[in-house]
Amino acid sequence: MNLLKLYHGSHFIIRQPLFGMGNPKNDYGRGFYCTETLDLAKEWACSDQNSGFANAYELEWKGMKVLKLTGKGYHILNWLAILLENRTFDLNAPLARQGRQYILDHFLPDYKDMDILIGYRADDSYFSFTRDFLNNTISLSQLSAAMRLGKLGEQVVLKSPEAFEALRFVEAIPAEKEIWYPLKAARDHRARNSYFMNRQTSPDGVYLIDIIRQQWENDDERL
Repeated sequence: MNLLKLYHGSHFIIRQPLFGMGNPKNDYGRGFYCTETLDLAKEWACSDQNSGFANAYELEWKGMKVLKLTGKGYHILNWLAILLENRTFDLNAPLARQGRQYILDHFLPDYKDMDILIGYRADDSYFSFTRDFLNNTISLSQLSAAMRLGKLGEQVVLKSPEAFEALRFVEAIPAEKEIWYPLKAARDHRARNSYFMNRQTSPDGVYLIDIIRQQWENDDERL
């Protein structure tokens, strides 16, 4: 099917997203961030102070160049490399800084000419899980498991002028903060609780320091 239904959570109604706008420090750089899940968009639209809208769109994506980071051929370190290139991390430990550079040098996929990126959403929970991996506190398998906790969702990011031009506004669906912000907070709370329980498991596994010492590459069969 070539028509994709997407939602963008915002405090505002956005009928025509503009290419080139937005924060370049977002997960995958500057782009228009959406989800295929209406409930997630409503949660993302709300803060504890403000209600918002789930802006609904249809995207004709036939012929688009799409990179799905959770799909076959990609792994968690590809996602992490893109995150490290775009987001700002406070890395004080020498190992964390060395690990950041190693991941960028060895696992960064060619993504900048893509029309659409699909992958995990690095909200506050996922961001803290990633920081723990860089600080050698959790293993690679624990990081991979953490990305699935709480069902915080994947995001679909429009990156090119062609993708923006193929997007058609359908409607703006109200999202009341009294309903959707508590649900958003509860989802995040579940993810964090599950993560902390997961951290109590055996320390066995591959850690960042092992990946560096063993000189893992992007096509390593252990990934």
